[in-house]
Amino acid sequence: MIQPKIDREALPFLLRASRRQQPLTDVVSELRDMIQRQLYASGGILFRDFHLDGAEGFRSFAASFGDPLLTYEFGSTPRTQVSSGVYTSTEYPPHQSIPLHNEQAYTRDWPMKIWFYCQQAAQQGGETPIADSRLIYRDMPDAIRSRFAEKGVMYVRNYGSGLDVDWRQVFGTESKADVEAYCAAHSITCEWKDGDELRTRQVCQGTAVHPVTGDVVWFNQAHLFHVSSLAPEVRESLLDIVGDALELPRNAYYGDGSPIEDATLAAVRGVLDRHKIIFPWQTGDVVMLDNMLTAHAREPFKGPRRVIVAMAQAHRLQ
Repeated sequence: MIQPKIDREALPFLLRASRRQQPLTDVVSELRDMIQRQLYASGGILFRDFHLDGAEGFRSFAASFGDPLLTYEFGSTPRTQVSSGVYTSTEYPPHQSIPLHNEQAYTRDWPMKIWFYCQQAAQQGGETPIADSRLIYRDMPDAIRSRFAEKGVMYVRNYGSGLDVDWRQVFGTESKADVEAYCAAHSITCEWKDGDELRTRQVCQGTAVHPVTGDVVWFNQAHLFHVSSLAPEVRESLLDIVGDALELPRNAYYGDGSPIEDATLAAVRGVLDRHKIIFPWQTGDVVMLDNMLTAHAREPFKGPRRVIVAMAQAHRLQ
């Protein structure tokens, strides 16, 4: 019998197998309530040294918590479906880092739970840093925190130019009518442009309140979507190509449409970096996060690396 304790400070909370080749599914059957309490307390749990039967075993483990696994709808990054409800992690080149973010915080619909399974740890780097979104919110400068809470964030995306993910991949359909129906159902403004291109706008939260714990969290991806996230030479080159900031593949504004200052987002990135927690992957590790309480990222890496992802428990901003 596994006998862990609740640790409200640990992130991630480490839950290690008590015997060799102990099935990970045993943890859920024995400790489901404890796992949920710990997830609310610390925000993330690292399961280590358990036996898991590959991608299908991972899918079964994530599904065993009782919520249907979610499809990757309205995605912003390239991924490949591994099996029903299981996807590769973001398929960016190994030399690129991915900043801290909460999954799909650029929408008004997001998963409450997300799991990562390290099938193969990289030879060097490739960690999945995490951070407490409650502490990020508290540490954010008052003026920035208030502005984002009051105004929210508007995400503008342009698809079809060849500079970003195609709208057919994002929406999972070839039908423009299906795209329009999805947008109407999710408070997204869509506009078809010349050359089979599409522009969407959606006003979303800058901060959010956890529906169970009541914690207020920093919850947006303005720092990822904003043009200031690009290297200066890339930014200038893209603006030369598209001619107008509104035509960029993606950009972020305050919810009222006014520009977000570069300096503001530099300060946001500074707070995020201060709260980053990096732990080394071991092949076979599984990390379970409360997606509102804990942000995640990716470090650059060398050598083969394979981390797959599952999400569950859909939540919609009211």
